[in-house]
Amino acid sequence: MRSEREKMLAGELYDAFDPELVDARHRAGDLCFDLNASRPGDEEIRRRVLSELLGAGGATALIEPRFHCDYGSNIYLGERVYFNVNCVVLDVCEVRVGDFTLFGPAVQIYTASHPLEAERRRTLEFGEPVTIGSDVWIGGGAIICPGVTIGSRTVVGAGSVVTRDLPEGVLAVGNPCRVVRNIDEPRTGDST
Repeated sequence: MRSEREKMLAGELYDAFDPELVDARHRAGDLCFDLNASRPGDEEIRRRVLSELLGAGGATALIEPRFHCDYGSNIYLGERVYFNVNCVVLDVCEVRVGDFTLFGPAVQIYTASHPLEAERRRTLEFGEPVTIGSDVWIGGGAIICPGVTIGSRTVVGAGSVVTRDLPEGVLAVGNPCRVVRNIDEPRTGDST
């Protein structure tokens, strides 16, 4: 029989109050507390915390406090990923982020979701992974919903709510977030 953690990572319905999962969230909460309580010059402390917290990428990531995640161990970051202040990552499923990706302040990444039926929602939840490519810029206050993939070199405007996949190399904005244009297309008035 599979554990609740295995079901969670597979995107199946699972019990979030399973003791193993509760302990894992407490561990992540303690590490986020240490990160958030650190001083700006405490680079060694921050590096240690991120290396313990994250599934990958803690050695080169720069995450500004305040930061919150559910587990941390399901977050896999490429080289030199940057999270500005007040970001939240609900990582019940994997969150994979490519190299040199930037997150503005208060960006939220959700992999967690819940059944629509109230009775099932009382005891069960599920998730879908999120994948974000390299050299992506997510503007402040954007929300990335469960199951979304964002292609490399894409820019997501501030305050956008990304409910569907976005291709590579586009500017996308709004609620719901929609592609406005390709990044390589000159804008009216741009010099060529």
